[in-house]
Amino acid sequence: MPAPSRPQIGYAAMLEQFHPTEILDLATKAEAAGFSGVMAADHFQPWTPQQGQASFVWNVLGALGQTTTGDLGTGVTAPTFRWHPAMVAQASATLAAMYPGRHWLGLGSGEALNEHVVGQYWPDAPERISRMFEAVDIIKKLFASGHSGKDVRHEGQYYKLESTRLWTMPETAPDILVAASGPVTARRAGRTVDGLITEAAPHDKLEALLKRFAEGAREAGRDAALMPKVLRLHVSWAESDDEAARNALTEWPNLGLRFSKSDIRSPYELEQMARMVRREDFDGRMLISSDPDAHRAHIQAFADLGFDRIYLHNVGRNQREFLEVFGRDVLPKVTR
Repeated sequence: MPAPSRPQIGYAAMLEQFHPTEILDLATKAEAAGFSGVMAADHFQPWTPQQGQASFVWNVLGALGQTTTGDLGTGVTAPTFRWHPAMVAQASATLAAMYPGRHWLGLGSGEALNEHVVGQYWPDAPERISRMFEAVDIIKKLFASGHSGKDVRHEGQYYKLESTRLWTMPETAPDILVAASGPVTARRAGRTVDGLITEAAPHDKLEALLKRFAEGAREAGRDAALMPKVLRLHVSWAESDDEAARNALTEWPNLGLRFSKSDIRSPYELEQMARMVRREDFDGRMLISSDPDAHRAHIQAFADLGFDRIYLHNVGRNQREFLEVFGRDVLPKVTR
């Protein structure tokens, strides 16, 4: 009987929490421990001042290509306000040209914490999502231009691109994955891009999300079973349950807030809100446990839902211990 297959379990590199040189070291250790690939956050500011960092994702991904061998994804970048879609297309194409077959482009509709810094009007979610999908259209056009050698242009509702092309392009364009937390966006992603990204949520919500994604894929004549479905999973593991709880409350209280954070503009503002977060606020949102087998079962449940790539973020500063324990006691036991 063949051995059971395993989902790809990668390392979520939280650039809002660790200095870029430390990220390089941690990602290298993660790969040595059995993690496969890196999903790197694109933040201009951390969620809270305690997290303390916010390095430039494209620089870090370029360096990670030299120090690791797995895939390199943005989790996620927003081609909507700080970035014109043309710049995201150029950055992504260049990274993919440097590391063929390793880079995928994760896109999102953005959060005020990062995007408001350029001083533009901050619209409601429906407009942000429409902007994202128009940006996807531009990025696809530019990827195609790099292969055809022909200039393209775009004049849409939100963006304008004068006649141009990409001059540096890999043989195969990077996959484009879109972050979705609602059914409408998931269905649209299934119709228009190569894969889906989301974060942990109640299983019934994720089942509905995956169903809508599959519906959209069928409408476009594609099979969702063959398309990447990525989950970023925040956990808090430590050598004791008390330490794991302290890490969650100190380092990642933003996950305990029971409301949308997409309109919050300042880490200091969020820090004030996070003072009311208690341990029980993480229930159903993040597993806090010192038991590796509890974490294995937690990850397995998401793999069973159909996620084929799961990127783990342990919220504490105890990254090296986490990588050792999970590489030894957790990852080898997760199957598909």
